[in-house]
Amino acid sequence: MQPVPPSVRNWLIVVAAMIFFMIVIGALTRLTESGLSMVEWRPVTGWLPPLSDTAWQAELQKYLSSPQGRLVNHSFTVGEFKEIFWLEYIHRVWGRLIGVVFALPLAWFWWRGALNAHLKPRLLALLVAGGLQGALGWAMVASGLVDRPAVSHYRLAAHLLLAITLYAYTVWLILELGPQAARQDDAKTRRKATALIGFLFVVLTWGAFMAGLRAGAAHNTFPTMSGHWIPPGLFDLSPWWINLFENGTTIQFIHRWLAKLLVLGVLVMAWRAPRPETMMAAMMAFLQLGLGIATILTGVSIGIATAHQAGAVLLLTALIIVRHRAMPSLQRPV
Repeated sequence: MQPVPPSVRNWLIVVAAMIFFMIVIGALTRLTESGLSMVEWRPVTGWLPPLSDTAWQAELQKYLSSPQGRLVNHSFTVGEFKEIFWLEYIHRVWGRLIGVVFALPLAWFWWRGALNAHLKPRLLALLVAGGLQGALGWAMVASGLVDRPAVSHYRLAAHLLLAITLYAYTVWLILELGPQAARQDDAKTRRKATALIGFLFVVLTWGAFMAGLRAGAAHNTFPTMSGHWIPPGLFDLSPWWINLFENGTTIQFIHRWLAKLLVLGVLVMAWRAPRPETMMAAMMAFLQLGLGIATILTGVSIGIATAHQAGAVLLLTALIIVRHRAMPSLQRPV
């Protein structure tokens, strides 16, 4: 397989870092209720914010005609509106910057012949998925501009999971292009890491449901939920199965226990295969559990909840490294 220059790997490291910070900015946008402040989607012409008092007043009036503006923040002044507008604006512009930072170097490397046949289709897939992520982000926002001042928690979950998938695949390509000396063929650890990565995505899904439904505020005690190991109201909705996806108490209950099982699984893997990367994953799992507990106990503090979302991505990174290093050594460099 034709090797690629180190600059390709360095470029992907920058892209992965930008996606990571995008996920953090997204958490802040959601937690501060800023995501519905921009009621139009202009992917090409929306780079500039309002530049005059008249433009700000016009933007505010558009917002006040939306469900959140009418029902929640109907008394907002321009100054108050700016506080939520700027975070959503940064979120959107950062997403466009990621697209530029990915697409332009991709075209340059392609034209210069720096990409091998293994990388080209994978990078094209990332480019297409990144464009779909932007469209999905608007579909999520649009769901909160119809009749209620909240986005669909299903679309929020899809938006978050696609962002994390883009990040994870970029990290995998970075590892494939990096030093391979640390690889040790270990099929058992490889299977465990694969299963834990899949299970982490399940935990992330119910975490996103919690965020979308603000279920983190339903019970702010630990280890019990308001004094109950099995809280009342788990199956208040009908049919019963809808509680798994739309009942805040049930979603928090599921997320808590799935998270504990995930931490246990990571600890078992580290115990059975005590290597630096598995120990790193175990420590990150403990830290992430602590951040989750702190999020609950503080009534979903914005700073701690944002760190909790970032911690999930870092735990995923650690598990991806474990998975990669448990693969057979390559005969030739990528």
